[in-house]
Amino acid sequence: MPPKGFPPARQRLQEEKTMTTPRTVLITGTSSGIGLATAVAAATAGWNVIATLRDTSRADALRAAADAAGVLERVQVARLDVTDSASIAEAVSGVIAEHGRLDAVINNAGVGQLGTVEQIGVAPFRSVMEVNFFGVVELTLAALPHLRAVGGRVVTVSSLGGVVGQPFNEAYCAAKFAVEGFLESLAPVAATTGVSVSVVEPGPVASEFVASLGPSVPGLIENAGPYAAAFKAYSRTTEALFDQAQSSADAAAAVLGVLTAEQPVFRVQTSGQARELAGIKLADVDGSAVQAFTSPWLL
Repeated sequence: MPPKGFPPARQRLQEEKTMTTPRTVLITGTSSGIGLATAVAAATAGWNVIATLRDTSRADALRAAADAAGVLERVQVARLDVTDSASIAEAVSGVIAEHGRLDAVINNAGVGQLGTVEQIGVAPFRSVMEVNFFGVVELTLAALPHLRAVGGRVVTVSSLGGVVGQPFNEAYCAAKFAVEGFLESLAPVAATTGVSVSVVEPGPVASEFVASLGPSVPGLIENAGPYAAAFKAYSRTTEALFDQAQSSADAAAAVLGVLTAEQPVFRVQTSGQARELAGIKLADVDGSAVQAFTSPWLL
């Protein structure tokens, strides 16, 4: 169903198309983790899934998972590099040419970055912003005209790090904060044209994403200088947190819930732990509650 307030004529067009044509969703970053699990879950729910990757040679795990779920025929692998404007345009136009419609986009592709600014310098901030923020902006921009035509939706996998600043995650949190500011501002504007916008905020998730966070922890400790003791403590804390991490499939279930909800809300957390910490932050007018929560991670 289209969002509340959808123009009547366009609503009829949407209902007619929905009855005769399977819905199509484009998902970025589907080689592993939440993206892979979401692609399989959406296909299982009956969607045509355009599962995109920067390097399509890494799609074997996705294909195997889709095949095991019996939905391989509904999962189409395509190349999309979210840092390349031409790649984004080509992917979106390819969906329209082949399927005639685009009902939803799930911005999932992302990179992490550990280290405080004195350890890593400015360059990693720029590269993380290119993927995690500008990639979301460009793909959303390219998709919006097509989403308007069918009353579609934009779903973006943000992070608890898009709500709560976390020690030694300055570049990553800065990019995710930017994503949330962009989409929270866009949401009411897009809604006037029948497009819903939502963010999904996972906490710790057991996936390959954690293993690809950039420099190794021993290397960062070696180059931490005055932050060495704090970084060692942070590493112990986060190791314990990830021992209790939810699975990619659990996080993907929350993404699918937003994708298929009749009236999706703007912000959804994927676990009780994430909801608790997001609640602390959103009620923390002067910032002291979050500082009290995260500072012990460094002791």
